[in-house]
Amino acid sequence: MGFPFLDRWRSRRDDAEARAGLYPGGVGDPGSLAEMLGECALLRGRVADQGLELDDTPESLSTLDQLPPRWRDDPQEAAELGHDAGLYLGSVIVASVPGANWELLRDGRPFVRLSSGREVDVAAVGRDWAAQGAPSLWQVYSEADEG
Repeated sequence: MGFPFLDRWRSRRDDAEARAGLYPGGVGDPGSLAEMLGECALLRGRVADQGLELDDTPESLSTLDQLPPRWRDDPQEAAELGHDAGLYLGSVIVASVPGANWELLRDGRPFVRLSSGREVDVAAVGRDWAAQGAPSLWQVYSEADEG
């Protein structure tokens, strides 16, 4: 015999646990999560090929915005680089905007929650940036820093 109210309770309970920091894959430590998401190897490699280095500061986002978008010739690379750019953006926001934290959705997608409660899907922002050049990473950071 099924009890529909139990299914709704379980669903709410599972969502609460996911938001409380019980991340998929056994990553329960926010510091470990931030370190893992901040690697961005493809992006860092592409930037290093141009003689630049990402230093995890807000100013580095402006540097990324000014790179020539050569990756747009290869849709696969653009998608991967965009994902990395989004994770890098999220890492900078979490490191420099008070109250910003990484969170994972139940399906494992990362996003940044600001102290105001606003959520930023940084991976989607990064993919848009890589494909179209907009919005700029600096612009998204500036909006997050305002709250």
